[in-house]
Amino acid sequence: MNIPTTCPRCQHAFQTEYLDSGIHELTCPSCLGRFALFIRKHRFETLFDLGTRALLDGYAREAVVNFAAALERCLEFYLRSALLERFAAQGHALEDAEAQLDATWKLLVSQSERQLGAFAAVYLAREGRAPDFLTPQGLGAEFRNRVIHRGYLPREQEVQDYAAGLFALMNRLLGDLGDAALQSILTQEREYAAALTRLDEDVPAVFEEHPGMFRVPRTVSEQNLPPPAPVPASHQLPAHTPSTPRPLNDAAAFQAALRERGTLVSELFGGKAGR
Repeated sequence: MNIPTTCPRCQHAFQTEYLDSGIHELTCPSCLGRFALFIRKHRFETLFDLGTRALLDGYAREAVVNFAAALERCLEFYLRSALLERFAAQGHALEDAEAQLDATWKLLVSQSERQLGAFAAVYLAREGRAPDFLTPQGLGAEFRNRVIHRGYLPREQEVQDYAAGLFALMNRLLGDLGDAALQSILTQEREYAAALTRLDEDVPAVFEEHPGMFRVPRTVSEQNLPPPAPVPASHQLPAHTPSTPRPLNDAAAFQAALRERGTLVSELFGGKAGR
């Protein structure tokens, strides 16, 4: 998929392919100047936005695939954030905690049922209550399996209902996480800071926070967010602008977000721009 960006040297707008890491080392097609683009966005956010774009464009089946993947990655986001929070409370260094978590996750990465079980255990331990939403009905599992595994071609309304349920569930999880989400945000900031140190000093860095369906992860107690690791001044790291968190709600929240942000999502993924 392509996303729009603007050269910080000549202000030329163009499209570039989105990379899974969120880190893009680019050359402007107009002035040939080099710059680095960092997208402050988590994978579950991007996947849900892709599902929204597919739904808006009439690709109902493709939307289901992206929405389902977004939920899985949101559960992972919760698990990682909660465990990093626990490690921090026990006095472990973040890099050590990340190493231990990564080593453990490798044991689960290819088995979604194990991931679901790990999430359930972490949720119970942190929240003190069973994850009663982890039912086939709560996860929309039957509908998902019909579409992905049995080739069912869903109607648009069915996909909207499925997306609304997942949107409400994911918002609930982000609300439950609260400040723990900052752990995963800090992890991403550390990765970006490390990438910045590898850039040549004459390569400017551009940080973007593309609008999307979710706004919670970077707005929970923003004042408590630890600052990123120091980076060379020549890279001109811009200030982060927080946005307003949305209320946690039921299916109506998805429709409200779709009306408010659907056009922005549509423009972001595949919107026309100059080349």
